[in-house]
Amino acid sequence: MRVMIVVTHLLGTGHLARALTLARAYLAAGHDARVVSGGRKVPLLERGEVVVEQLPPLHSNGTDFKRLLGADGAVATPDYYAARQAALLDSLAVFQPDVLITELFPFGRRSLQAEHLALLQAACKDARPPLICSSVRDILAPPSTPEKALKTQNILLEYYDAVLVHSDAAVTPLDTSWPVTPQIRPLLHYTGFVAQAPAPPHPQKLGQGEIIVSAGGGAVGLPVFEAALKAAKQDATWRWRLLVGGQDTTIIAALAQGASDNVTVQAARPDFRQMLHHAAASVSLCGYNTALDVLQTGVPAVFVPFDEGGEVEQGLRADALGQMDGIEVLRAGQLDGSTLLGKLTIALGAPMRAPKKTGLDGAARSVNISMKLRKDKT
Repeated sequence: MRVMIVVTHLLGTGHLARALTLARAYLAAGHDARVVSGGRKVPLLERGEVVVEQLPPLHSNGTDFKRLLGADGAVATPDYYAARQAALLDSLAVFQPDVLITELFPFGRRSLQAEHLALLQAACKDARPPLICSSVRDILAPPSTPEKALKTQNILLEYYDAVLVHSDAAVTPLDTSWPVTPQIRPLLHYTGFVAQAPAPPHPQKLGQGEIIVSAGGGAVGLPVFEAALKAAKQDATWRWRLLVGGQDTTIIAALAQGASDNVTVQAARPDFRQMLHHAAASVSLCGYNTALDVLQTGVPAVFVPFDEGGEVEQGLRADALGQMDGIEVLRAGQLDGSTLLGKLTIALGAPMRAPKKTGLDGAARSVNISMKLRKDKT
């Protein structure tokens, strides 16, 4: 079975990480899977086993998802979008997938609706149309108007065979963040959470006893890193390690310049998940993949959910996880060195939380669900 997963990450890298995890599950099951990525390359995530076809990349300036930027940092032109669409349709024609998966669309990525609709229309015209699935995380950005929800429903009913919801319906049903109507409910298939295989402890026990602070680069993660630097100066008891995402090395240099002696500042690293096994605590945003990393290791954690531009996804997720032992939530508007230390103290003083081992096989279950649906369709 040939599987094509289409994804464009614009701000963080969670969508791409989840798409790659899905692709690896299909490969492990003996299928031919590839990812068509419309965001910027993320070498830290691409390990080589998954074929990644790169479209002319787009990214956003913060949460401004209406004026997307091209590879040169300038606002993408109509010709740039046309080149992306042509490359996407070429990929479909050459690969001829049995299963076509769009990450987030049509529940999101409305600014890329033209290329997605062109892709869906071309796929449906094929002599042997693929099974078409939407792939969504546990929490979505709720539609701002009933009209947007209706447009999403109409696209789903016209083109899609299924919606793979990467959550546990008993924990975070899609209804938590999206108005699920009787018309689209039959399309929903809950897969469980899509997590990478658990990382083993670090062979050198890196991160032992440290407060590990991880967030994106630029404006997204900077407030968290700055609060961590202040907290480290207020309490020299702890060793802190700041892992800075993104591609701007000047941010790392600037943070390091203002750091006290008990702080290490470095770029995000591939052994981060292994380090969490040994850490005293984690401080991070509350994206889908980061939350799963915390659950898999059982590390005490403080989540600072990203909420700029009216974003509510991470806040809803953090509030749900904050009911567990050793997990505290700190709103961005209350974030500073003192409040961060206070939340860390509570998290570290809570009963130990066992690492989560069940309900994390969403990638493998997605493979099984789509195989059955494809068989039923043919």
